Amino acid sequence: MECEVASTRTVSAEGSRVALLGFGTVGQSVARILCSGEVPHVHLTHIFNRQVARKRVDWIPSSVCWTESPDEILASDVDIVIELVGGLHPAYEWVRGALLAGKSVVTANKQLMAHFGTELLDLARAKGREVRFEASVAGGIPVLRALQEGLAGDRLVEVRGILNGTCAYILSRMQAEKISFADALAAAQAAGYAEADPTEDIDGADAAAKLAIIAAVGLRRPVRVKDIVTRSIRPIEPVDFEYARELGCTIRQIARASAEDSGAVFAAVRPALVPLTSGFGRVEGSQNLVTVRGVFGGETSFFGSGAGGSPTAVAVVSDVLSLRRAACGEPRAHSPSVTPIHEVSGDFVAPHYVRFTVSDRPGILAEVCAAYARYGINIEGVLQLPRFRKDRLPFVTTLEECPESLLDRALADLAPCDFHVQPPLSLPIFA
Repeated sequence: MECEVASTRTVSAEGSRVALLGFGTVGQSVARILCSGEVPHVHLTHIFNRQVARKRVDWIPSSVCWTESPDEILASDVDIVIELVGGLHPAYEWVRGALLAGKSVVTANKQLMAHFGTELLDLARAKGREVRFEASVAGGIPVLRALQEGLAGDRLVEVRGILNGTCAYILSRMQAEKISFADALAAAQAAGYAEADPTEDIDGADAAAKLAIIAAVGLRRPVRVKDIVTRSIRPIEPVDFEYARELGCTIRQIARASAEDSGAVFAAVRPALVPLTSGFGRVEGSQNLVTVRGVFGGETSFFGSGAGGSPTAVAVVSDVLSLRRAACGEPRAHSPSVTPIHEVSGDFVAPHYVRFTVSDRPGILAEVCAAYARYGINIEGVLQLPRFRKDRLPFVTTLEECPESLLDRALADLAPCDFHVQPPLSLPIFA
């Protein structure tokens, strides 16, 4: 449709003009805030969505232009484009086009920033514009702004986080109700916490994209998302929570990255044992928790709602207001430095939990111990709960600190053994 430009030019003298690309759950929440009268000097002037007629609502001011053409928004005189369509394409092309057209961008798109963030930030600098992306990580928790501003005086060396609400929900349901992964996933889908295809969440890709953004912003070590080692939560069974409780722990999907003095970067997303008494052990539902460790300031944690329309919308509007203040001459938060991409390893050194499920016979433990010994891995303890059938017997070995690569080699040596009912499950144990 043709949009009236005169009305947007009228408001340009009064404040920043803003366009929305996408009018889904988050887009509608952003629009409600912008139209509430609580955000002075920021005016919503355009809304783009496919099949826009079915999206129209009567609470949007009549002066707002509704369009099915992203090119119409890129050619308009808006100051800020808010990208909420998600995915890599065509979001990348639209955001790049907005920057080339001289507009700043606010986005909640984690995949976009994880894969193209360095390029887009570089382009924004060249054009004298900005890209803000607070809502791309941990929803309504202002983690990125805190890393850029509140902790700018420290040198951050490690981050650990529960960054995916779907996995937090599934694992906390398994823990509380002693149900299978399949049942917990079905409950998450019924409650709207998991997509019909939850692969990106439960296999770690979603958290890996967020971890890549935090590594670039907080640790100042940009990495490729594809280089971050991920392991799925699918193999977790109710018995693992029983054994974890014996160790004073529970299980959560943990995203972890560290920057070593040697220049090495470690990054991985995988289920892990965490103490029941820790912040990570207390996370339930779709909550997120991020803990960073600095050389000077020690540990700092951020906790809150990691998803949902309203919390994410608050982060988006906060970025819009930050851009508005910057346009008025107030000091700007520094963008992450554009530095070379770092090679990354997932070979963390940690204590480990290894659960075997076997058809019981004499000599199994001796074979397991021999495999560990070949790689210099020390056993801390062996746990075997009663009540289980001998033809499907789970038992656990807990190991002292060792590189994950060595443990994988030991388990590969054991793979041909005839006692396995299913492959062993190994999980790091985080203090």
